Amino acid sequence: MSYIHFDKTQLINLNYSLDREIIRTNRSGTYTSTTIIGCNTRKYHGLLVVPQPQIDSQNHVMLSTVHETVIQHGASFNLGISKFPGNYSPRGHKYLEDFDSEPIPKLTYRVGGVLLQKELILDTNRDRVMIRYTLLDAHSPTKIRVAPFLAFRPYHNLMKANTFINKKFNKAPNGVKFQLYEKYDPLYMQLSKKGEFIPAPDWYYNIEYIQERERGYDYQEDLYVPGYFEFDITKGESVILSAGLTEADPKTREAAFKKEIARRIPRNNFENCLKNSAGQFIRKRNGETRIIAGYPWFGWWGRDTFVAAPGLTLPSGEYQTFLDIMDSMSKDLHGPLFPNVGSGVMTNMNSIDAPMWYFWSLQQYVIYTNDLKTIKDRYLGKMQGIIEGYINGTDFNIKVQENGLVYGGEEGKALTWMDAVTPEGPVTPRMGCPVEIQALWYNALCFYHELTGDEKILALAEKTKVSFVKEFWSEKHGYLADVVNGDQKDWSVRPNMVFATSLPYTMLSESQNDQVLEIVKSKLLTTRGLRSLSPDDYAYKGYYFGDQITRDQAYHNGTVWTWPLGHFVEGYIKLHGKSSFNFIKKIIKGFDGVMTQYGVGTVAELYDGDPPHRPKGAVSQAWSVAELLRMMDLVKKI
Repeated sequence: MSYIHFDKTQLINLNYSLDREIIRTNRSGTYTSTTIIGCNTRKYHGLLVVPQPQIDSQNHVMLSTVHETVIQHGASFNLGISKFPGNYSPRGHKYLEDFDSEPIPKLTYRVGGVLLQKELILDTNRDRVMIRYTLLDAHSPTKIRVAPFLAFRPYHNLMKANTFINKKFNKAPNGVKFQLYEKYDPLYMQLSKKGEFIPAPDWYYNIEYIQERERGYDYQEDLYVPGYFEFDITKGESVILSAGLTEADPKTREAAFKKEIARRIPRNNFENCLKNSAGQFIRKRNGETRIIAGYPWFGWWGRDTFVAAPGLTLPSGEYQTFLDIMDSMSKDLHGPLFPNVGSGVMTNMNSIDAPMWYFWSLQQYVIYTNDLKTIKDRYLGKMQGIIEGYINGTDFNIKVQENGLVYGGEEGKALTWMDAVTPEGPVTPRMGCPVEIQALWYNALCFYHELTGDEKILALAEKTKVSFVKEFWSEKHGYLADVVNGDQKDWSVRPNMVFATSLPYTMLSESQNDQVLEIVKSKLLTTRGLRSLSPDDYAYKGYYFGDQITRDQAYHNGTVWTWPLGHFVEGYIKLHGKSSFNFIKKIIKGFDGVMTQYGVGTVAELYDGDPPHRPKGAVSQAWSVAELLRMMDLVKKI
C-alpha cells in the first residue's frame, strides 16, 4: 500500500471523499483539480484549467470533467458522478475499489468482472492533460465511452446555457477539436488508438458545486457535452485520452505518458509529498518565473512570493529557479513597492511588507550559497531604491519616522499580511507601526550594511533598534505590542511578534526573545501552526466558515496559519540550539496526517483556531508548504 491510499469504504462515503481534493499543476501554470472520486465540488475544479492570456490574466476551465461508461453485452455502467439539485447522478463512485497517488492519481473501478484503472497526468511543458484507461480484467468484449463536459469560462465564473457557443467541431488525428467561443484557444481531444466520436450535443443543467454553496457564492452551472468518444479495449490494454490546447500525435501518447511518470518524485513519504507540492507552485511562462500563492484560486502575490521562494527552491538546490523568480519579481518594482497582487497593468500595490520580505528572501539565498556577488550585481540597486523610498516616504503614508520606525496606513486600507477588508473596512486595522514591519525593516537595513558597509544605514539601524525596544517592549506584559501608533499601543497577542525573534538580524535580548516565544507557545501554538489571535481575546473566532464577510472576520482573528510557524521554529532553534531538536521534530511530525486530508499530498492555506483545527481556505498554499520544507531543513542543520 502506498503512502497515500483510500479504500472502497472511504471512497463510497461521500461525506469523507468529497472533502478530499487533488491538485496537480505543471510548470506553465496549467492545473487539474477535483475530488478523489472525480466529483467536482468547486467552480475552480476541472480536468484542464489553463491560462488564456489573449482574453485576460485569469485561468480558464476548458474541460470540467468526463463521465466514463463501461459497456458489456449491451449493458451500460456509468462511472461518472456530478451533483444535481437533490441528488448525485450518475453514482459511479459506488464502483470504486481504491484510490492510489503513487506515482500519479490512480482510480480503480470494478463493474462485475471488469476491473478498470484510470490514471491522470499533466504534460510538464504543455497545456495538456492525459487520462490513461487500463483494462486490468474482463471476461467479455468491452467498450469504453467517454463524454467530455466542456466549460470554456474564467475559473472565477460559472457557465450558463446559451445560444452563442459554437457547436461545430473539426476532426483531429484520432479525435476532434472544439472551440466554443472565438477568443478561446481550441481544445483538442484525441485518443491514442482509433476510436469514434459520436456527436450528441446537449446541455447538462444546474450542476452544483457544494463548496461554493457553503462559501456563499453562486453554485449552479450548466455544462455543454458535445457527444462522446467510444472505443474497444481488451484485457491488459491501455488507451489514453489526451485533452490539450495543441494537437498531439496519437502514436506518441503512451511514450509521453511514461516519460511524464518518470519525471515525478515519488509521493511515498511526507517530505516527498511536500517536494512535489513545492514544484507545483512554480510557473514558467512567457519568459517569466512566478510563484502561484495558492490553489485553486490565487494568482501571484508579492508578499507570498518572497516568503515562499526560499523554502520552495533553496533546500532542494534549485538556486537558478530562485534567481529567476527574483528577476521576474524585480521587474514589477514600482518605486520602493512591489505589487501585493498581480503584475503589469493588473497590480495592487498595497503591501508595506513585501519590499522587506524581498531583503529576507535574498538573505536566505546567501545563507544557502554564500554567493554575495550575485546579490550585489543583480539586486543592490533595487534594495537601495527601496530603503531610500521608505526614508523619503511613498504611497499609503509609508515613511520612516524620526525615531527610525516605519509608519504606514490609510483609512480603509490594510497594508500588512493581515489584510482582510469588509465593506466596513479592515477587519484587523493596523495603521501605524506594526511590529513585524519594524523587525523586517531593521533586518533589511543590517543586510544592506552587510553588503555595502554604508555607515549611515548602520546608524539608522541602531536608531531603529533603540526606538523599537523602547516603544514595543513591555516588562509588565512580557511581550511586544502588535501595533504602535503614537501613544496608542495594541497589546493583542498575535503571531506578528515572532518575527522579531527569527530574522537573521534581531533587536531583542535573549531574555526578551525567550519571553516572546513562550507567550506565542502558550497562547498561539497549535498542531497546525500559529493562531492569528489568542483565544483569551474577546475578538477571537475559533472557526472559519460561512460567507465571505463571516470568513473575513475570522481570517486573522484566531484562524491558524502554518507559514508563521517557520519563524517560531527558527526563533526557538536560535534560542535553544540542540535542546530544541525533539520539540521541533514533534511539531513537524504532527503535520503527517494532513497529507490525506483536504488537499491530498499538500498543505492548506489555514486551519480553524479551535481543535481539531480543520483545514480551510485554499487546499494548497505556497508559503505553508515552503515554510514546512524550510523548517525540516533547519532541523537537519541543528
